[in-house]
Amino acid sequence: MSSKNKKKKSKPSIADTADRHVYYEDSVQCVESEIDFVDATFTRLRNRQGKTLREDFCGTTNTSCEWIKRRKTNIAYSVDLDEEVLEWGRKNKISQLSADQQQRIHVINGNVMTVETEPTDIVLAMNFSYWLLKERKLTIEYFKRIYDALLDDGIFFLDAYGGYESFQELKEKTKYKNFTYIWEQARYNPINGIARCHIHFKFKDGSRMMNAFSYEWRVWTMPEILEMLTEAGFKPTVYWEQADDDGEGTGEFLPQTEGDADAGWIAYVVAEK
Repeated sequence: MSSKNKKKKSKPSIADTADRHVYYEDSVQCVESEIDFVDATFTRLRNRQGKTLREDFCGTTNTSCEWIKRRKTNIAYSVDLDEEVLEWGRKNKISQLSADQQQRIHVINGNVMTVETEPTDIVLAMNFSYWLLKERKLTIEYFKRIYDALLDDGIFFLDAYGGYESFQELKEKTKYKNFTYIWEQARYNPINGIARCHIHFKFKDGSRMMNAFSYEWRVWTMPEILEMLTEAGFKPTVYWEQADDDGEGTGEFLPQTEGDADAGWIAYVVAEK
């Protein structure tokens, strides 16, 4: 057969070769601003800088790595059940740290309900990860474990989302330079509050990475979160995002007791021991 008649091999699409963790970090996480908030808030509330941080449901350890970079005295414990994602973090995030920094991050493949670590100044449960604990009793048990895992003046940092769209089945698209991030709440059960959600990515060549990440979790309301934290012994405060004159979020979060009934919002919860 002549070379002219040979069938050309199709070029792989962007989706075929894309790394889902890279696109997740580019679209969902901003560890620099998150650690800015955590570091500044702890310092303001405790009149000292935090040194030790535990990141539960840590995924790729991206946030822990950012913490390690901030000061030479900082130490991080990164906890996650998924060995595959932890290994990705070791190869792609921790390997980029200096030898000294690598010595100060401790990766633990374990269950947050049973893991034991040294008492820390700070514990993080971000990206709504604790919502994977779907029952009230189990969530309070987890919060109590965190209370015991903190130093006497330690602080637990969480985030939450809400608004009337959080109870709807919908898709939201956000365009970035080289791809589109798609958040889909595919199913919401109003009887038990459990949602099934997916993250998809669409690329410039039209290819898509469907169900790059999938979650089934409880959509906890803010009053429920505050009540459970209080029952576990914490003193929680909601830090609400401020808005500019056009109603757009500024990225600044301040303690508030009232919020706007927006279609969708994201807030931090700062739970003091």
